Amino acid sequence: MKAHDGLYIDGAWRPAASTDEIEVVNPADERVIAKVPAGGAADVDSAVRAARAALPAWAATPPAERAARLTALRDALAARKDEIAETVTAELGSPLAFSQAVHAAVPLAVAGSYAELAATHSFEEKVGNSTVLHEPIGVVGAITPWNYPLHQIVAKVAPALAAGCTVVLKPAEDTPLTAQLFAEAVHEAGVPAGVFNLVTGLGPVAGQALAEHPGVDLVSFTGSTAVGRRIGAVAGGAVKKFALELGGKSANVILPSADLAKAVNVGVANVMSNSGQTCSAWTRMLVHRDRYDEAVELAAAAAAKYGDRIGPVVSAGQQARVRGYIEKGVAEGARLVAGGPDSPREKGYFVDPTVLADVTPEMTVAQEEIFGPVLTVLRYEDEEDALRIANGTVYGLAGAVWAADEAEAVAFARRMDTGQVDINGGRFNPLAPFGGYKQSGVGRELGAHGLTEYLQTKSLQF
Repeated sequence: MKAHDGLYIDGAWRPAASTDEIEVVNPADERVIAKVPAGGAADVDSAVRAARAALPAWAATPPAERAARLTALRDALAARKDEIAETVTAELGSPLAFSQAVHAAVPLAVAGSYAELAATHSFEEKVGNSTVLHEPIGVVGAITPWNYPLHQIVAKVAPALAAGCTVVLKPAEDTPLTAQLFAEAVHEAGVPAGVFNLVTGLGPVAGQALAEHPGVDLVSFTGSTAVGRRIGAVAGGAVKKFALELGGKSANVILPSADLAKAVNVGVANVMSNSGQTCSAWTRMLVHRDRYDEAVELAAAAAAKYGDRIGPVVSAGQQARVRGYIEKGVAEGARLVAGGPDSPREKGYFVDPTVLADVTPEMTVAQEEIFGPVLTVLRYEDEEDALRIANGTVYGLAGAVWAADEAEAVAFARRMDTGQVDINGGRFNPLAPFGGYKQSGVGRELGAHGLTEYLQTKSLQF
């Protein structure tokens, strides 16, 4: 796998200040496939300085021209879609078909949506005797995760550029090659030097330096709640804005009137997607006591079909973490009905698709984010009990409700403490705001709501 041996700063690939490197490992066979620079504080400083120098001109660039650059970026990514899919498969382990359909395709839709928003969004409005200006917040420090490497980059960088901000990106160390392809596309799209900068590196080194840098006006982070707390503390201490998209423990509530087979099958597919490495996955399936045994049987059968259809988890550490949760669930009284902590494969960081039944709300596996192909199935007594269980975690990122009557499902969804709810299997909408309640984060991504995260407001009174 070809990789750049430098960092993309001020419109060019340049050597890192240190000779330290990060090994990129293919999680399917545990081979080292590439090495990239482990940038540090000095490299972050160079990138932030480049972004600050480029900010005045980019912020003053007419929105129509920013839209044109974003359209060119979308086209450059589209031209690389096969290479992007192959790269994600190599460094994340995602099956190629999923990489093509999701990892390479969804970011194109998101990039296109921000090209359109840059051209059509109103950056000024009249409010009584005032003109209200919506201006770029400044230099953005974007720190992205490994589970959807390109989507998460585009979901931050595209709205930042549309708003007139400049960016320094620190991608996850497990999936830096996809970020390098993105930088190539940015360069090809004619985005001016310094407007976008890429520093590969370790989170505690490069990520922390970026969050702490006084030249950064906004830190946008996606990842664990634990790291999000640290970033929020650093940014808050410096009185700078931050946006956090964090963990989830989303409930899939199947009301008694629902089509049980469809709700269970779609629910299992949702959890197994991307090997369970999705923050918004519906990892808690809530079923009425009268239909519980049938649902468990359906879920176990559905999960068994994914045994050779999902890829590995991203790393040996993640594999150990997920297996540990399965073992803890069984130790606390859950019943293993599919999968388990052991894998028959000798190579690769695989975890079998797993279903845990007889899970109660207080169990660790019902409260903490596992981030692997593990579904927990909980029973409820009535609708109020289901709502109590659904809302009974520190998270509130996503969820689902199923009922024969759509109005019944919507009424329940309105009472859920979560940022996004799918009704009877509703389709993903790249224009709808995405983000969480409670400890699932601060702020929103995607669509117009995502754009406003990168704007600040000024009022002119006449």
